[in-house]
Amino acid sequence: MDFNLPNAIAGLLVGVVVGATGVGGGALMTPVLVLLFGVAPQTAVGTDLLFAALTKIFGTAVHHRQGTVDWPVVKRLALGSLPAAAVTLAWMTLTATAQVRSGFLIKAVAVALLITAAGILSKDWLQRVGRNGPAGMMGFLGRSQVSLTVVAGVVLGVLVTLTSIGAGALGTVLLVYLYPVRLTPGRLVGTDLAHAIPLTLIAGTGHLMMGNVDGSLLTNLLMGSIPGVLAGSWVSTRAPMQWVRVGLAVILAAVAAKMLAT
Repeated sequence: MDFNLPNAIAGLLVGVVVGATGVGGGALMTPVLVLLFGVAPQTAVGTDLLFAALTKIFGTAVHHRQGTVDWPVVKRLALGSLPAAAVTLAWMTLTATAQVRSGFLIKAVAVALLITAAGILSKDWLQRVGRNGPAGMMGFLGRSQVSLTVVAGVVLGVLVTLTSIGAGALGTVLLVYLYPVRLTPGRLVGTDLAHAIPLTLIAGTGHLMMGNVDGSLLTNLLMGSIPGVLAGSWVSTRAPMQWVRVGLAVILAAVAAKMLAT
């Protein structure tokens, strides 16, 4: 394997964002690989999924030691996301979607980025609604919290397997609405990171079996991302990240527009 400094730097920068906000694995790395490094979209998705799984192990370890992972919530999400990922992979294999046209996949990634950006910007509003919504809605949320979390996992499982995007960004948005009081900012990031590990690992392994993973590229990305995510996880429990999230949402929307225009 040849060391590639630009790839390692990309991994470092994305790792810091992932560790600090729980967002940015697929949402940043897949577009970077496609637009800046010219990687084929299907290879970018597959490589990024395994990159995200291995990177987030280190971030989750930091959050676990700090007590900022809500494991019962992780289990609820996984009940929906892991079967959904397995079914999506089976569908991709049976229908040859693994070899989907690059143009279609680029558009799918762009749409996922736009949804992600909107979710990031609406996170605070959703949290307020979750805390202070109408009595009827609050009652329904309380009664259906477990089943809604499983459904949220299903949505994430399908989206992440197809595009590698959503485990962090949309995951935190859904959790902040479903658990506006239970999950503090630090626990929100830690819980989302922990859930993303098995999801991206299953999806990434499926893409690996379909030949959509570049091992050399993956290794170079990990060289930078592992120290990056450790640093970002440390920062996440000590620094306000509101403006970072807003800036990230703007960047994702701009990248989506670029991909749609490609």
